[in-house]
Amino acid sequence: MTCPNNEVTLISFAIVLCVSACRVSVFCGILPKFVIFVVTREEPISRQPVATFTFSDDEEDTKRVVRSAKEKRYEDLTNNIKHIRNHKKIKDMSSMLSSFEDLQRAYQKAIPVIQKEENGATPRFYLRCLVELEDFINEMWEDREGRKNMSKNNSKSLTSLRQKLRKYNKDFESELAKFRENPDLADEDEEQPKEQEEDSEDDAPGPQTFKRGPSEGSGTESKSTKPGVDDDEGSDDSMDWGSSSDSSSESSDDEEQYQSIKDRFLKKPSDRDREEEKREKKKERKEKETRRPGGKKKDEEDGEGAWEIVKGGVAIPSEKPKMFAKDAEIDMNLVLKKLGEIVAARGKKRTDRREQIELLHELAAVADAHHLGPAINIKIKLAIISSIFDYNPKVSDAMKPEYWAKLLERISETLDQLISTEDITIGENITEEHEEFDKPPYKVRGCALTIVERLDEEFTKLLKECDPHSNEYVQRLTDEKRVCAIIDKVQKFLERTSVPSDLCRIYLRKVEHLYYKFDPNVIKQKKGELEAGTQTSIQIMDKLCKYIYDKDVTDRLRTRAILAHVYHHALHDNWFQARDIILMSHLQEAIQHSDPSTQILYNRTMAHLGLCAFRHANIKDAHNCLVDLMMTGKTKELLAQGLMPQRQHERSKEQEKVEKQRQMPFHMHINLELIECAYLVSAMLIEIPYMAAHEFDARRRMISKTFYQQLRSSERQSLVGPPESMREHVVAASKAMRNGNWLACADFIINDKMNAKVWDLFYEADKVREMLKKLIKEESLRTYLFTYSHVYASISMETLSEMFQLDRFVIHSIVSKMIINEELMASLDDPSQTVVMHRSEPSRLQSLALQLADKVNNLVDSNERIFEMKQGNFFQRGGIQGPYRQNFNRPGQDWGRARRERGDQQRAY
Repeated sequence: MTCPNNEVTLISFAIVLCVSACRVSVFCGILPKFVIFVVTREEPISRQPVATFTFSDDEEDTKRVVRSAKEKRYEDLTNNIKHIRNHKKIKDMSSMLSSFEDLQRAYQKAIPVIQKEENGATPRFYLRCLVELEDFINEMWEDREGRKNMSKNNSKSLTSLRQKLRKYNKDFESELAKFRENPDLADEDEEQPKEQEEDSEDDAPGPQTFKRGPSEGSGTESKSTKPGVDDDEGSDDSMDWGSSSDSSSESSDDEEQYQSIKDRFLKKPSDRDREEEKREKKKERKEKETRRPGGKKKDEEDGEGAWEIVKGGVAIPSEKPKMFAKDAEIDMNLVLKKLGEIVAARGKKRTDRREQIELLHELAAVADAHHLGPAINIKIKLAIISSIFDYNPKVSDAMKPEYWAKLLERISETLDQLISTEDITIGENITEEHEEFDKPPYKVRGCALTIVERLDEEFTKLLKECDPHSNEYVQRLTDEKRVCAIIDKVQKFLERTSVPSDLCRIYLRKVEHLYYKFDPNVIKQKKGELEAGTQTSIQIMDKLCKYIYDKDVTDRLRTRAILAHVYHHALHDNWFQARDIILMSHLQEAIQHSDPSTQILYNRTMAHLGLCAFRHANIKDAHNCLVDLMMTGKTKELLAQGLMPQRQHERSKEQEKVEKQRQMPFHMHINLELIECAYLVSAMLIEIPYMAAHEFDARRRMISKTFYQQLRSSERQSLVGPPESMREHVVAASKAMRNGNWLACADFIINDKMNAKVWDLFYEADKVREMLKKLIKEESLRTYLFTYSHVYASISMETLSEMFQLDRFVIHSIVSKMIINEELMASLDDPSQTVVMHRSEPSRLQSLALQLADKVNNLVDSNERIFEMKQGNFFQRGGIQGPYRQNFNRPGQDWGRARRERGDQQRAY
């Protein structure tokens, strides 16, 4: 049975209408997405193939958007700015450089649009990007430590980016200056494309994570919702994320698939409707921005509480965990258990150190409120002190000032309680099983000595971190009084137990805070101006150091105590006491085997010992003390007062870090120019008379290599001007002394410039200047006699006294010593008070002849040694056998006789 053609046409048209209706209903959300229509007949009917009908709109599945040139160009600019900000967060300088170059090219393409739309004015968002980039590059460039840790590629990219940015910003100087005046204004010039307009919140420079706070009506916490996902309860919170049911349906895949049918069957929105939609969306975004930082508009209506900003994207609990339950009976065992739980978390990876300190303080308050005894309080306070020490994760970095203040308070409170409680013992040898908290005598595991030593190290780190020329350093230095008070309290507590090893350690800590400080009462006591019974720092040092000498069983503490004792004596001009202690200790022989900090203390002690000898006019002793420091040229490093610049391969980063940790705080530094000046003046007073006495001596030795190099470098200069630096003053004074001109020498050494640089730094500087002037006169006299003795047949001592402004008895003494030591070939005539020269000194020609004879003798000796070596090799190879070989190698053998015997032997062969 066949169907007529009109029936087939009707059926096919009905199917098409049903399919179209299904599509429209699916789009509107009324019917399911798929509806299967089945047309049945009682008998199968064979039909002709039905012609398919398609709409032209069904062929266009893609959604086309028409955008203006301004939107395209601005989109390129904003995308490049996004890339630059992302690379800035991870400090990827090479990627930032390439993104900046892309930004330049995009702006070059956008110039015609900007001139047309903005009348040539640079968009404000573009200026903001340039300002942020410039500030970031300057910050990275000033961070030298960060640049050292950069990779080679990033460092090179940073340099090139800095140069390109500075060059590029010259074209925008006026606009950038105006922008920096009002940087907080909104970027009104920025018009993003439609797709980016809805997601403009994602372009914020710093992402923020939000979490739900507890609602006021209920105690349960709400679940956090993700952007673009509807809540299961169907609440209106999805509006906060900008994703309603309408917006989700618009962004669905079905919208793109059936967009053409919707346009056919539904009314197209007019321009006015679109503008209203845009206004509504902007209004919703503003409401979200005002509601997120803690507003109470819509979030309170749904009963889920307000939004709270969470730093770092990690949820922070809104309430602290409770210490104990409400109905718990607080006793000692419960507190100790809780203390063990808190201390057990110490050092673990995700432990919040700040929260741990707060919990321990709360636990201490609970223990005090329930009067659990002094032992448990001390136990908790020791745990608090340890947790504050552990707050800083890096050992090399200094502690934060606020935690340093807390640390001083906690340690002082703990020590006060220890001193006031007589029947309590703390020590490292007490195990946790043997601790006693219930009844006296109390026993607590801990060590007050270790706490003080760690406190002293942290104080030194704090001083090193501060700028020594700032008020912060002075303010931080005032804490030393509190540190010394804590040391005194520990000393008082340890003297109760009388353990020699512990007392030696705490005494040494006190010595190290005392040895470098000058006490004016010591000088007053020497002059008899101090009241009887007043204790000075010299007496305190004697008491502490002698106890360490007697009781210490380790060499290190005794060595450091000796060096500190010598330093303190030298600082107060006790030359003989300091010299005797250092000579009796024999530290010079084994100091190279000590640890670096002890070697640094030794160098500091020798520097002050040399300055003390210099003040006492012991020039040779001063030179001997300072010569080892000055010969190396690394005085700053030897005294741990800074690092000299070296090549990259000479010092690794780890070694440099270790050496920086050994540096001394600034207030303990010794003036390097003072040390160098004392050394050079001492070398001048020794070397110049010696050079004049041995002018023609070929075997003359150098007493001071450093001083000799200064003289030679000055002689090599073609044009020598007036002296400027301290070294030039000493060199000019040395040249004047060589000519016997003591007055010019004294003027070069003692003047206003040298007084301000060097001599005023001495205690009682006038005495030092008088001593120097006297020494210059005496050594200039000796130099004059050495240099011009061959010119005079005799010279009157009265003339010498007038020339050098010295007393006759001093002239007589100096000349007599020179004659006795055979330095001057002369004799004294007492009736006439003259010095008679014997003219035994060789002339210049004779001296040169003697030098030539010495050099020829040296050449002959070296030739004979070479000949002996060659003959020895010949004998070893078997050239001559028998007794002649033994005779030849015998020490003291006559070389001429050996040659004759060898010739006779060869002729016999």
